[in-house]
Amino acid sequence: MAAEKTLDDLFLDTLKDIYYAERQIVKTLPKMAKAAVSPELKAGFEQHLEETQGHVERLEQIFELLGKPARGKTCDAILGIIEEGKSIIEDYKGTAALDAGLVAAGQAVEHYEIARYGTLKSWATQLGMKEAVALLDATLQEEVATDKKLSQVAAANVNQKAA
Repeated sequence: MAAEKTLDDLFLDTLKDIYYAERQIVKTLPKMAKAAVSPELKAGFEQHLEETQGHVERLEQIFELLGKPARGKTCDAILGIIEEGKSIIEDYKGTAALDAGLVAAGQAVEHYEIARYGTLKSWATQLGMKEAVALLDATLQEEVATDKKLSQVAAANVNQKAA
């Protein structure tokens, strides 16, 4: 009979998932920035790349706190979201709708991350991992702020140009 899985196990598995996801996002953001037409959107993707590199570092700190190696676990969800973003770049290149599509793709990534970090923070709280809670909360706040910035860029100009 298999050993019973605990919240600690689930926390570690989910940590590996988001670690993998963040590393994939680091590879993808430069492509999104390059594809963006709006200077504001391009700058936003470039800024978020720097933040995302910090997210990877925070996750590595959490692995260290747990005494575990920083290893990712393939995250099919982020791979699918990234693939959709690549399709938008290919299908809408040279059109007025490209930036609106890039905002949508970016927000899909952000919403996935917000869900993951919110869950991990809740579990870390339950497990009494105070240092991990602080690290996860810092990243969660940055993800929420990025989502809001994307909404502002969309509302201020990108969606109007696409229409």
